Amino acid sequence: MIIHNRKVNSSNFQNQAYLEEKCALNELLNLLSKRWMTDVLFSIEEGNNRFSSIREDLKYISDNILADRIKLLEQHKLIRRKTLNETPPRVEYSLTKTGEELSNLLEGLCNFAERMEL
Repeated sequence: MIIHNRKVNSSNFQNQAYLEEKCALNELLNLLSKRWMTDVLFSIEEGNNRFSSIREDLKYISDNILADRIKLLEQHKLIRRKTLNETPPRVEYSLTKTGEELSNLLEGLCNFAERMEL
């Protein structure tokens, strides 16, 4: 369950938990609705595989939010982290097979939304 920063006994927490148990899509939508989440995923897909290049691509994202979004994407196995044995150590990110599949689905949703002119 993805719910963060909510009191366990709050009605918002209970409602979200119910929805996520009812359908896995609700959990995925909750994850993807976090600000910058899809942008970070798309940036990595476009070849921005280092923290600094993602930050440059998404010029208004804060370091804390970017680090959090990368962590969440890793936890849900949508991206992989590769630490290169260099001095200083270098970290690169790439989409997993699941991340690639999700990215393709999201691209289709983006195209659909543009046609709807939301």
